[in-house]
Amino acid sequence: MGARLLSPTVGEFVIAFRGPIDNRSRAPQVRVNHRIRVPEVRVIADDGEQLGIMSSSEALRMAQDRGLDLVEVNPKAEPPVCKVMDYGRFKYEEKKKANEARKRQTVVEIKEVKVRPKTDEHDLDTKIKHIRRFLEEGNKAKVTVRFRGREVTHPEKGREVLDDIIKALEGTIIIEQTPQMEGKTMTLLMAPKPGAFKKPATPGAPAE
Repeated sequence: MGARLLSPTVGEFVIAFRGPIDNRSRAPQVRVNHRIRVPEVRVIADDGEQLGIMSSSEALRMAQDRGLDLVEVNPKAEPPVCKVMDYGRFKYEEKKKANEARKRQTVVEIKEVKVRPKTDEHDLDTKIKHIRRFLEEGNKAKVTVRFRGREVTHPEKGREVLDDIIKALEGTIIIEQTPQMEGKTMTLLMAPKPGAFKKPATPGAPAE
């Protein structure tokens, strides 16, 4: 599920989930050389020249004569399209592109902040600052109110704390899950509002 749980620290902030889901194991297999078993294929040369339709055996023989591989690049075409290429280099380039794409991919985390129904004003301000920082980093924030003993008979106290947090962050957040009571906890899930937080300036970049 991409979940990653950490034990609560002194400040009671934990990462609840981490994405995205990796589906690489489900990638379709590419057929190469003798694995291409259809009678005919449309062939593209390694320089991009369209060589037309020929038998699979003829296309494979031509690729081997050039010291290259015959790779099926469009199995759904009629007939399937194959390209003459260096398959080892092709796999290397594809892996390189995938690694670069993952580096550019934004990872959104859900970070949890725990509060009490009787959290004092100073402590609450500190928690709000942490929540704001999480949101500025592009992450989501899950606020959990923990009730102890008979505190659970007064859920409105927890709601008041969450309302104070929402009010303090008004205009910068999207409420993805309104306060919900589950057992002895009440939770609220927030995400940063698009454009609400400016990204830190890159060193050396000209000031606006």
